[in-house]
Amino acid sequence: MIHHSDRGSQYAAGYAAGDDRALLKANGIVPSMSRKGNCWDNAPMESWVHTLKTELVHNTAYATRDAAKRDLFAYIETYYNRQRLHSALGYRTPEQMEAQAA
Repeated sequence: MIHHSDRGSQYAAGYAAGDDRALLKANGIVPSMSRKGNCWDNAPMESWVHTLKTELVHNTAYATRDAAKRDLFAYIETYYNRQRLHSALGYRTPEQMEAQAA
């Protein structure tokens, strides 16, 4: 897993102090941070989070963390990757692109 962040003070200060890095390392997560002055580094992730929020989680209150995990898994694995057409992929699904590349 990769944790990608921008250079916001809530992340950059933590990286400088080492607290965040230690927590990520302890959990087997690789840190990634945008380059200074390059707002495009984070654009793909920002787009993904926007899509996830608008198509699934806005106005949804999950009773438990497990309920949220199940809903997210179902969205990603049964809809986003297998049914949702992506303009960046020529209006094909990620599953179709993987099959074509194989």
